[in-house]
Amino acid sequence: MTPPDDAAGTTRLLGGPREAVEGAAPSVTFAIVYAIVGAGLATSLVTALVVSGLVAVVRAVRGESLRLVLGGLAAVAIAAAVAARTGRAEDYFLPSLLANVAAALIWAASIVAGWPLLGVIVGAAAGQRTRWRRDPDLVRGYSRASWIWTISFVLRAAVMTPLYLGGDVLALGVAKIVLGWPMVLAVIWLSWLTMRRTLPPGHPGLFAVEHRRR
Repeated sequence: MTPPDDAAGTTRLLGGPREAVEGAAPSVTFAIVYAIVGAGLATSLVTALVVSGLVAVVRAVRGESLRLVLGGLAAVAIAAAVAARTGRAEDYFLPSLLANVAAALIWAASIVAGWPLLGVIVGAAAGQRTRWRRDPDLVRGYSRASWIWTISFVLRAAVMTPLYLGGDVLALGVAKIVLGWPMVLAVIWLSWLTMRRTLPPGHPGLFAVEHRRR
């Protein structure tokens, strides 16, 4: 498999640094306004919602999918609603924490079921649908690489849980950045290395769905 093509192609399919920065902007803004500026919970939540709205407008102007635009808005709206309901600033990050726990369980279950989610995601985004499952080498490689993604979700939850329980809003905002694109980039790279070491010599790579093991 060709490293630049597969690694770069997978990165494009799973999102890039711009998407990661835009996704983290509302949460980071919330943490800064609340913990550093010292604004109240209501003001901090409104600020996060405004930033999320601006990000949505920018994405819409760029012509990005409606799913991505509305998905980002919905995530921030849910986080803001939870925090507003409980009156605790740290609860703004509770949906994200629970999402990582759920993601770890779902990714692990997909591997056990023989439908590793990395293969499902890359296959769908690349227009391969489920044809990658015809290749036992790809299935095995996607399964091993999917464990790396599972571990990343577990790590996020492990880091965020004590910060959440301690009510450290600023640290949660910082964690949102550190555990965002930097970790995703590392996970993508490790996933590609795992795939490269799993696929036999001469295999055409992730995006060549017609390969068969001989």
